[in-house]
Amino acid sequence: MAAAIVASRRLRDLLSWRLTASNYSGPSISLRLTGSSAQEEAPDHSYESLRVTSAQKHVLHVQLNRPNKRNAMNKAFWREMVECFNKISRDADCRAVVISGAGKIFTAGIDLMDLASDILQPKGDDVARMSWYLRDIITRYQETFSVIEKCPKLVIAAVHGGCIGGGVDLITACDIRYCAQDAFFQVKEVDVGLAAHVGTLQRLPKVIGNQSLVNELAFTTHKMMAEEALGCGLVSRVFPDKEIMLDAALALAAEISSKSPVAVQSTKVNLLYSRDHSVAESLNYVASWNMSMLQTQDITKSVQAMIENKELKSVTFSKL
Repeated sequence: MAAAIVASRRLRDLLSWRLTASNYSGPSISLRLTGSSAQEEAPDHSYESLRVTSAQKHVLHVQLNRPNKRNAMNKAFWREMVECFNKISRDADCRAVVISGAGKIFTAGIDLMDLASDILQPKGDDVARMSWYLRDIITRYQETFSVIEKCPKLVIAAVHGGCIGGGVDLITACDIRYCAQDAFFQVKEVDVGLAAHVGTLQRLPKVIGNQSLVNELAFTTHKMMAEEALGCGLVSRVFPDKEIMLDAALALAAEISSKSPVAVQSTKVNLLYSRDHSVAESLNYVASWNMSMLQTQDITKSVQAMIENKELKSVTFSKL
């Protein structure tokens, strides 16, 4: 209790100093851009369809890694993404993640050839039992992208070339989306005789806020090019090429990972809650949330860094 009182007084004094200081101009954040060539394989992450590297301190880079197959999502991918992000969720050293695609495009979507036996040829001859079998497969595939949304770490999608079918499902589960000038986005499922069932129809309307446009994309398989994606809010920035985009995404991840993990992860949780609830419900939720989170020492550390005009990356925040 005594320690909490001392910390509270210290914070009050720091804030008081901040409000009366006249020479404070805000922190200057300097980030070193780190290209993919400097990245090292992340320990405990060995996969068939993914490549996970330590991009820089507190930042992991997850690549869809089947470039010869246009990063099509095969059986290994649907299993390994869940395993990968469950590990990331528990990784106290990781604070932000960038997802990109190796090779010429982000992803061609579902690998129908690899998944045909599961989806098109369900086991058995009883309709009810085949239906339960298919429902189980669908819900497991849904978890492949829901695990990204539920991951407490900030996840940034960096898209180049085609982002087709399941790729749209994937990026709509991410927190921030960047793309290169050559990127295009295409909801492809209706052309192969099915309704998208792993997230696009549920998340895309909330991402871009335009039901008419979502309907057009879903019914026509229209290719949304980079500038249109920027205009409707699917992505927040467009870059000239893949390399510049990746450097920008990694720099953003580094900036975010330099901040208090308590603040970043709490913000993600509350943004997702607010998306699906009323303003009143969300205000009540964040009040209940912050009644404990406001007691973190990270606030004192962050405020002191601001007052002393230090970069946040110079502050040591405890693991979360």
